[in-house]
Amino acid sequence: MCNVLKVSSSGFYKWLHRKPGNRTIKTKELCTMIKDTFVQYKRIYGRPRVTQALKNEKNIYLSRPYVARLMKSMHLRSKVRKKYLSTTNSNHAYISAENLLGRNFSADGICQKWVGDITFVKTGTGWLYLSTVIDLADRKIVGYSFSSDMKANNTVVDALKMAIRTRGLKSGLIFHSDRGVQYASKDFTDLLKSNDITQSMSRKGNCWDNAAAESFFKTLKTELVYHCFFQNKAIAKLEIFRYIEGFYHARRWHSALGGKTPNQMEQFYMTKQTLVA
Repeated sequence: MCNVLKVSSSGFYKWLHRKPGNRTIKTKELCTMIKDTFVQYKRIYGRPRVTQALKNEKNIYLSRPYVARLMKSMHLRSKVRKKYLSTTNSNHAYISAENLLGRNFSADGICQKWVGDITFVKTGTGWLYLSTVIDLADRKIVGYSFSSDMKANNTVVDALKMAIRTRGLKSGLIFHSDRGVQYASKDFTDLLKSNDITQSMSRKGNCWDNAAAESFFKTLKTELVYHCFFQNKAIAKLEIFRYIEGFYHARRWHSALGGKTPNQMEQFYMTKQTLVA
């Protein structure tokens, strides 16, 4: 073999017994940390968030292309994403509100802009409906409810009541949603009016007008729901609760928040509010 490759036998044996260089050792260590981070976040994170997690948690600064290259060499890929169906029923006789949000999904303080939506989750005992209220300032799920039907009182009304209890209210608050019958119903609009909340709705057939709310459902389903079989609704409720409170709020880095978690952004705004006061 040495003759064919035109190398000396002494050079071959020297290479064979040579200790790994510093660069090889460092790369191996980085691969271990990347894999540990990937597994720690339940194989959900791709290269951008793995890179962010290494920076935030271990103070390790690496470029995304380098992390991507190492992850590819270890065959580490984020969970496959899938599409989901809409639950919006805008064929109703109720009056729809004007679109006040105008796709501006940013806010410089909590309780300025809330967005809401409804989705469904398949279980072994039927469909489970999940309604959410998200504060655009910190992207926290400030209100949510589970229901076995699509009635307004059991879905969007309950979710909004929870949001009001947990976060409180401020003057000028806007609540934005799609044009679904639940959000246009008298029960829901009366709740908004009684709490001096201004209603805003997406334009008809325009899903991008409520993209921030729909984005959370896409994340929830691709990171949790599509990879689980829930035997019944109680189990589904528990797992979604754990995902929201134990992972999404506390540990999931959010690109719209500059790589911070919703809990971190909430703390930032609370501290800012205290200093101003």
